[in-house]
Amino acid sequence: MSSASAIALTGVNAASLRMDVAAHNVANVQTAHFRRQQVSQAAEAALGGVKTTLSFSAAEGDALANDLVQHKAASYEYIANLKVIKTQDQMTGFLLDMRA
Repeated sequence: MSSASAIALTGVNAASLRMDVAAHNVANVQTAHFRRQQVSQAAEAALGGVKTTLSFSAAEGDALANDLVQHKAASYEYIANLKVIKTQDQMTGFLLDMRA
């Protein structure tokens, strides 16, 4: 796997986790004493890509609008990273065709 695909794969995994967490938070918006889950992302300097960590909100309560926006943004990031992987595969295929 090329570095572009590996970096994009970490983006796909991060976006997937963010979508899961946002959906979890929305599903539990009316649960008593619910503490929201939060995802933090940071660049992975050594390998490229992103690293994610999951934590819980310090306070109880919901942030429904924020969770809905985060879910939508994560879905766009997921699609964008998949397109990077697809483009990398196409470029590899073109290079192999040129060498053949």
